[in-house]
Amino acid sequence: TRKSQTAKQHTTSVHYSPLSSNNMSSSQQSPLLFLIVGRNEPLYSAEFGKPPGTPITAQSITRQNFIVMHSALDLVDKSCWVNSNMYLKVVDTVNHQMISTFSTACHIKFMLLHTGKNEDAIKNFFMDVYELYTKLSMNPFYRFDTPITSKQFNARVKAAGRRYLS
Repeated sequence: TRKSQTAKQHTTSVHYSPLSSNNMSSSQQSPLLFLIVGRNEPLYSAEFGKPPGTPITAQSITRQNFIVMHSALDLVDKSCWVNSNMYLKVVDTVNHQMISTFSTACHIKFMLLHTGKNEDAIKNFFMDVYELYTKLSMNPFYRFDTPITSKQFNARVKAAGRRYLS
């Protein structure tokens, strides 16, 4: 019984998120990672809340965040078939980090790794990025499911991130 209680406590600690956006100042929040994932590879990535001149040790944290996002892809694919909404909300929680996802009709996934739980702001951010992605995909010079290298797209996504996620 003691072993099962310890295992239960460990499981609870992995999926419990004590942090919320209401009790965290913007200086205490960890960087947010945003990915657009195509069928076979990430198409775009952006970090929000990362102070300029971040030390090299933060690169290992970024790598770890990419691994967490990659591990959630199976759950995202499963949620796409179960849920008919484009905004899939939080699909996975690892330690204190949550992964919210938005899936387009072509199964391009917008994924956001965050610590706070402000669903309205996240949904609005996803809707703005979806509008930007739709405009980009209608560009005759952009090939579907290829990495996004547009500087204007990057600037507009970062502006939306500052507007909704700061």
